[in-house]
Amino acid sequence: MPSRKTHQRLSPHLSNSSIQQLRLLDMEIKKLTNIEKISEKLPKTYKNIRKHTKLGSEDKQERIGFCFMKNRSNFFLRTVWTFAMIFGFLVIIAAGHIWIIVLLTFIQVIVFKELIAIVNISDKEKKLPWFRTLNWYFLCTTLYFAYGESLIYYFKHIVIVDAFLFTITTHHRFISFILYIAGFIFFVMNLKKGHYKYQFTHHFIINNIFEGIFWFLLPASLVICNDIFSYLCGKLFGRTQLIKLSPKKTVEGFIGGWICTVVLGLTMGNIILHWNYMICPLRDLGATALIGLECIPNPTFTLQQFPLPEFIISYLALPYHTITIRPVEFHLMVFSTFASLIAPFGGFFASGLKRAFKIKDFGDSIPGHGGLTDRFDCQFINGFFVYLYYHSFIAATHVSVGSVLETAITSLTYDEQIKLSNSIYKYLVSQGVLSNAILECLKKSIPS
Repeated sequence: MPSRKTHQRLSPHLSNSSIQQLRLLDMEIKKLTNIEKISEKLPKTYKNIRKHTKLGSEDKQERIGFCFMKNRSNFFLRTVWTFAMIFGFLVIIAAGHIWIIVLLTFIQVIVFKELIAIVNISDKEKKLPWFRTLNWYFLCTTLYFAYGESLIYYFKHIVIVDAFLFTITTHHRFISFILYIAGFIFFVMNLKKGHYKYQFTHHFIINNIFEGIFWFLLPASLVICNDIFSYLCGKLFGRTQLIKLSPKKTVEGFIGGWICTVVLGLTMGNIILHWNYMICPLRDLGATALIGLECIPNPTFTLQQFPLPEFIISYLALPYHTITIRPVEFHLMVFSTFASLIAPFGGFFASGLKRAFKIKDFGDSIPGHGGLTDRFDCQFINGFFVYLYYHSFIAATHVSVGSVLETAITSLTYDEQIKLSNSIYKYLVSQGVLSNAILECLKKSIPS
């Protein structure tokens, strides 16, 4: 059993309460007859400690006790931060689309910072000129281009009517190109001999939010659910190693996580789709969960009849020939399958990257969890897939006020715009939407 001197030697590293708990643990250890019995009662981690340390019996017990306290403290820290992140995420979801976008931008910047940090470990020796500055400059240029494209597309009716914003939006892509070229020229001018090989080495998710929180929240949740269920199934049934980059991943956990994710995805989707705030595209920047949103739901959320294949009807002897379901249920199965079978390979790639740089985590942004990159390594590829899938198979094509306004402003002369305005006013008066007095007033101020 560790002596009082041993506890004094450990005291700089432990608090008083931790030392007291360690002494209580020592008393329990003393009740056992030898170190072999201890190893049978403690997790595998501590058996490895005993195996690889050439210490005396008392020192082995001391090391086991210390590691037990450290791992229990780390588990408590991870649990607290997990619930804190879940609570914070739900608050941001309720606060509105804009705050979700702010959160994603923050995550993107921190992930970029963590990736730059691991590269700089080797780059410091090379003393690369303006390496960090150029990387941040190109990130800002990319954000300006990508987020600008999204804002212009979804809020044309706001930005086009302002003279200053109209100039910027009209030439947005050219401005982005000039910014990129300026950075590229600065990059080439700072190249140094012997440094070339070291220097040549999340916009879609924002669009998903603009189309409806549903298309952001569900796919992101599916990745998290798959991670949890793959772990549980792997612990319970895991026997066969899946991939060498992640030795703890098993085939049984991989398949079990997929099945559980599909079931949970269908359940969650059928609950959330009844809330307009989740499924409506964003058209009002001030929308929150309390205010809500109103829209005509995308047809994918409505019940529809689909004919069953003839061979299924004949094989099962079904009395009916059609099935009534929401198309979104099929899409949810596709999302769940991708989140379970394809997206995890983003995590495998991250594991290989960490092994290449000989690091455990990408950073320490989240206490007990590592860096944000460690938590979101699968989310980026999943969000990109959802964006492409949505615009390929789900998005409803319709003419918006912004698109009509953009066409009128950019394609018509001032005289043609005035004629268009007069025609619209006349139509609204004929439909009883506006009074004739308003039309007479407009005729006096606007030339016919």
